[in-house]
Amino acid sequence: MRNNPDNNPDNNNGGGNRGANNKQSLLAFLICLLVTLACFTFFTNVLKDSSSEITYDKFIDMIEKDQIREVTLESDTIRIKPKTRDTVLQDTTYYTTVLEDTTALTERLEGTGIIFKAEAPDLLGEFVGALLSVLLPAVLLFAMMMLFMRRMNKSGGGMMGVGKSRAKAYIQKDTGVTFRDVAGQDEAKESLQEVVDFLHNPGKYTSIGAKLPKGALLVGPPGTGKTLLAKAVAGEAHCPFFSLSGSEFVEMFVGVGASRVRDLFEEAKKNAPCIVFIDEIDAIGKTRDSRYGGNDEREQTLNQLLAEMDGFDTSKGLLILAATNRPEVLDPALLRPGRFDRRVIVDRPDLKGRIEILKVHARNVLLDETVDFEEIALATSGAVGSDLANMINEAAILAVKSGRKAVSQKDLFESVEVVLVGKEKKDRILSKEERRIVSYHEVGHALVNALQKDAEPVQKITIVPRTMGALGYVMQVPEEEKYLNTRKELEAMLVGYLGGRAAEELVFDTVTTGAANDIEKATKVARAMITQYGMSDKFGLMGLATQENQYLTGHTVLNCGDDTATEVDHEVMQLLHASYTEAKRLLSSHRKEMDAIAEYLIRKETITGKEFMKILHAVQKGIEIPENLDDLVIPEEPESDTVSFTPEETPEREEKTGNGGKDTIVLPSEEKTAESETFVDNVQET
Repeated sequence: MRNNPDNNPDNNNGGGNRGANNKQSLLAFLICLLVTLACFTFFTNVLKDSSSEITYDKFIDMIEKDQIREVTLESDTIRIKPKTRDTVLQDTTYYTTVLEDTTALTERLEGTGIIFKAEAPDLLGEFVGALLSVLLPAVLLFAMMMLFMRRMNKSGGGMMGVGKSRAKAYIQKDTGVTFRDVAGQDEAKESLQEVVDFLHNPGKYTSIGAKLPKGALLVGPPGTGKTLLAKAVAGEAHCPFFSLSGSEFVEMFVGVGASRVRDLFEEAKKNAPCIVFIDEIDAIGKTRDSRYGGNDEREQTLNQLLAEMDGFDTSKGLLILAATNRPEVLDPALLRPGRFDRRVIVDRPDLKGRIEILKVHARNVLLDETVDFEEIALATSGAVGSDLANMINEAAILAVKSGRKAVSQKDLFESVEVVLVGKEKKDRILSKEERRIVSYHEVGHALVNALQKDAEPVQKITIVPRTMGALGYVMQVPEEEKYLNTRKELEAMLVGYLGGRAAEELVFDTVTTGAANDIEKATKVARAMITQYGMSDKFGLMGLATQENQYLTGHTVLNCGDDTATEVDHEVMQLLHASYTEAKRLLSSHRKEMDAIAEYLIRKETITGKEFMKILHAVQKGIEIPENLDDLVIPEEPESDTVSFTPEETPEREEKTGNGGKDTIVLPSEEKTAESETFVDNVQET
């Protein structure tokens, strides 16, 4: 323990703060006093009735006309009360300045019957009255001003609190979040658990010379749980938790951000050991670049943050956590070891992680015995934690609307579709011709995928319009969790995307605008195959594009010349043309099956993957399709090499997926490819 106050920086800071506060108080009091004097003078002049002042000759004239009842001499002022009254309840009083000596005035008033008297002035009373009339309002105004300033400073608002930190402080019981509430991020939790253990048992690490990491940067796509992880660290460490956004440092005034950084670290040092969490740190941590002009306020804030992170002592247990989904724009000085010693990747969860996340969010939701989280997790490849939490909530709402007391598997399936393509748009009624076009379009997608060996099996086909603009869509189910795609699988994906447009041209001898989304996706995949994956015979292994914003849009930028870019466009056109030709070939050779499935889809509006494959097999065997597919019996034969069966009908695929032949619903995800996109963008819709 240190007993010398001169060496204590806290005491020095406290003295400086007290001196500054005293100066501010004195200045505020002087301002209040001046304002009060000005107001007193103004209101005295305003309230003074100038109409009661008369001239001295008017006073003499009133004496001669016998209009005065009483005259009172007060120093150099004569107060006059006339005989007549303006009102019954109030006497009218005039005043004028004495212009002659007392003897002459007395002689003028003698014999007129006017009551005349002189009053000595009360100097002390006048002085005290004047003093109270000035000081009392000044003191009251000063007290109100100081109270207002204190409240503004506590809340961090107003001019006097503009440089104060706006960090929200939580204690452990207020966060209410532990690592048990975080699922699907085992590697990130393991990295942060070491930090928590250091805060609990610092001696175990310092005994061999280990130091607490100064900071940890959480990096990942939106919705993966970066903020939740930071709160869990604070909840597990049982220490104060300061949370704020990077944008809260920056204001209109230059220097405010740096002041708030200083104030934040001062508060954190007083509450050490503690954790400071800065969300969206890219708002203040962008690279300082003078080529295109800088932002003085943001750069000053960043410089102050760099200085503070270098200056604090890790032995006090102060840990800085930050989160961003744009690490590529952060300043290198901020990312170096010694400031952010660890970079924790919080990526999209895998199949096991999604199952655990669903269990966490369904902890307080009533579920019936039909719920199988593995099927839902398989159906949501590429989803993040916030997506899955939204699906659980939507399923609970659907169960309540349906009058059920518990959430069923059907509710969960429907919630996945609600999140993907919106709710059913019941008021949108398509014409008979449009229903046929949409039906053939979706059947074209499904049939092309079913006829390809490397495509994913179809789960559901519907022509019911949805609120997000889809007039119909096809959903597919992967047989297993995959992280890589072969060239054949990508080529099959292209053929599947263009199957809807091919069906329109074959059946109606025209095309519609319904394939816009399919064309966009097919073009994106084809361009990635050529520029990123090295799947072009012409360009070979040459990388022609780089990816920007890995965790956000995943946008790619060509890094080649204009001539090469033109050749890339030609390669993309050729690849898409070949895929479209293959789609038309497959559909032309199976026109009978397409007509039968489309006719049934028009009647039922929605069919499952089982029903789709059942009709396909029946038509191939020449069996008539009954109204009720339950009455349709197909003789069992060996598996065909030309048709992709669903897991429910192929024992080999059941063993491969381990799904037990259950009816599942899922979308192909870019998680399978080298592109990082959400599963929402992978529905083949019209």
